[in-house]
Amino acid sequence: MQNRSPAAASASASPTAAAAVMVPSVGGVEPAVTLDQVPRWSDPDQRLYSSSPTAAGSETAASPFLSFADPLTGDDAASGAGGRGAARFPVDHEVNSKLYLWRGHPWNLEVDAVVNSTNESLDEAHSSPGLHASAGPGLAEECATLGGCRTGMAKMTNAYDLPARKVIHTVGPKYAVKYHTAAESALSHCYRSCLELLVENGLESIAMGCIYTEAKNYPREPAAHVAIRTVRRFLEKQKDKISALVFCTTSSSDTEIYKRLLPLYFPRDKQEEVIASVKLPADVGDENGEPIIDERKIRIKTLPAEATNSKYAVSPPADIPLAGSGLTRRRNSKLDSYLDPAFMSIIKDPDLRRKEQWEKSAQASKGFNCAKLLGFGDLAGPPLSAAEEYSLHSRYLAKANSLNLSEIAEMKIIYRGGVDSEGRPIMVVVGAHFLLRCLDLERFVLYVVKEFEPLIQKPYSIVYFHSAASLQVQPDLGFMKRLQQMLGRKHQRNLHAIYVLHPTLGLRTAILALQLFVDGDVWKKVVYVDRLMQLFRYVPREQLTIPDFVFQHDLEVNGGRGIIVDPRTKHVYQRPSG
Repeated sequence: MQNRSPAAASASASPTAAAAVMVPSVGGVEPAVTLDQVPRWSDPDQRLYSSSPTAAGSETAASPFLSFADPLTGDDAASGAGGRGAARFPVDHEVNSKLYLWRGHPWNLEVDAVVNSTNESLDEAHSSPGLHASAGPGLAEECATLGGCRTGMAKMTNAYDLPARKVIHTVGPKYAVKYHTAAESALSHCYRSCLELLVENGLESIAMGCIYTEAKNYPREPAAHVAIRTVRRFLEKQKDKISALVFCTTSSSDTEIYKRLLPLYFPRDKQEEVIASVKLPADVGDENGEPIIDERKIRIKTLPAEATNSKYAVSPPADIPLAGSGLTRRRNSKLDSYLDPAFMSIIKDPDLRRKEQWEKSAQASKGFNCAKLLGFGDLAGPPLSAAEEYSLHSRYLAKANSLNLSEIAEMKIIYRGGVDSEGRPIMVVVGAHFLLRCLDLERFVLYVVKEFEPLIQKPYSIVYFHSAASLQVQPDLGFMKRLQQMLGRKHQRNLHAIYVLHPTLGLRTAILALQLFVDGDVWKKVVYVDRLMQLFRYVPREQLTIPDFVFQHDLEVNGGRGIIVDPRTKHVYQRPSG
């Protein structure tokens, strides 16, 4: 290892500086970066999320990355790790010493191999931006002789003018909502194929960026989960053959995601291991990091007791006539014991499980449904697991990012505000703008998932203007339940409060029903506010964009005049007594 330069030393002394080190411009010539200039994951100055001493000095505070709760986890942090059993990713200092995290392009690193995310044709136009310009024309010429590459596979070429020795080209999957599991498997295979090719060629160090592109619509955070867990599983098995693996990020969002998720799969001490046991997703893949598919599992039952206990305890064979023929077959009781119905049956067959769920849902919809009887909508659907909610959220988010939803944005039903009095970001919802009769609910849900995604990563609040909303037809609670499931459990945990301005009796009743039938933990966070001046105690006036009719409604309701002005038609209505 070379001695660090002063610039490198100053960068490593500050985690922020280390994260921001050298993101070269496309086509520019940048000096090669050696591994001793790259922050190692196990270095003390990399512990951005490690605990800090409390005021008493006797205990340590919880890691700040707890506030970025993982969307897949189904257990609350307060429940502890006791119910999880053994750690799925225990502390391994040898593995951690081989891992690096760097903000920059991989091809500027002086390593044995760098990874290029490309397409099936391996052409320059669809490769990682700037790679071919840095490597020179020889790289494109060699790629043209390889005959392409299939999705999930990898091929190797020389690196030409790059500081690295080799370039490993791999083809990431296209993401589609219908084929989420297939895309996840293919992405995992991309990382494993690159690492297998590295080991097969006797190379020891590799730098890899995020093997997915925005053009292929793969959600960032799910892709990071797949990448990190696949690398962890491979390093566990091949740690003696790989000396260094560098995760390279080129955007602030990817950098934040990797810094948040790496402690879950590569814990550096027992505290991070305990936290990871709570925060890890429900599905962390198989022994290779690939997703586990129930339908493809091979279910094995132990041999019958009589076959294992006695080698010779076999009853005499009997001749059994075959129906409709004069032939007979020899009965072998030992073979029949292996083929008895109990042995041949599949426990918890996936198709049978789906049928049972469907029957339960159908029975619940036909039976007595208190919420539906009270006019709150159908709330009898089966609850979703943490992994199912996360999968649902990922599919809707990926679809939302691929669509133009500008017509929903123009309706100003939901929009970003500033921050509340304690600095939490605000989402504003205007009930009177929710025109159910002329609104495509499916596209509206997609827009909501997309707009809420940046907020729900950290604690946030919602301000709901119910002013004049009673004049419009509102969605039932069944719709609210489905929307909450699509937003996921991260939204539920990080939601601080819902400030409801100008609530009516009907709205209070609906929220009470939400507390009883949907989720008491979320809907008990509602704070009723009767006047704008009361709202400004929680959210400063300058942090909110308030429609004019809300001010007028506040004046009319709280000024004693029993009228409401429809914000769309400007008609004046008598305020309902409720």
